[in-house]
Amino acid sequence: MTDPAMFPTAATALTLSGPAGALEAAVDVPNAAEARAGVAIVCHPHPQHGGTMHNKVVTMLERALRESGLATVVFNFRGVGASQGSYDDGRGEADDLVAVAQWVQRTHPGDALWLAGFSFGSYVVARAASQLPVKQLILVAPPVSRWDFAQLVAPACPRLVIQGEADEIVDPAAVYAWVAAQPDSPTLVRLPETGHFFHRRLMDLRGVVKNGVRGNLPPARDGIK
Repeated sequence: MTDPAMFPTAATALTLSGPAGALEAAVDVPNAAEARAGVAIVCHPHPQHGGTMHNKVVTMLERALRESGLATVVFNFRGVGASQGSYDDGRGEADDLVAVAQWVQRTHPGDALWLAGFSFGSYVVARAASQLPVKQLILVAPPVSRWDFAQLVAPACPRLVIQGEADEIVDPAAVYAWVAAQPDSPTLVRLPETGHFFHRRLMDLRGVVKNGVRGNLPPARDGIK
């Protein structure tokens, strides 16, 4: 399998090469008048608990970033949907992400690379970030008490952490403590009366993401004022 030589110019489903085989992916692009020189990859929640690239929180993250002017990529980790391979406890999934990011870098050289993840996906992006030139990291409901975030090397870029105060799966207090313990603290946004899956709060999530990254947006694409 050969990866596409060019990044699509419109919403497209595609197949990318991963270390365990083919990876099912989809890309989308912002309105031309709003386009920025950046690409955001969004990672989905736990494969063994129904997580896929079609998860509604992932979809809202993708939408918020595309509305902010970035091209976007979502993909299914190994063993999910049409992606080949099998679940690998975060290790192989981070390798999958690195492979997708390397394709983005080949097809959009010079663009800012952003990573975003929800739940297990936030662990994967945090794990892979040290291997990539990340310019913005977005972690939504990071499961810091279930995965060893403390051993991960924080990238030298802005980090936005979004946590629901009524999360029934991820311990909010553990997230707040982890953020506070970071040497270069991420920006933390706490959403009251918000559970893990952001039921009835997805539009709030969209606004938090757009507001939270506005100050770090890449420049407009060449030829766009």
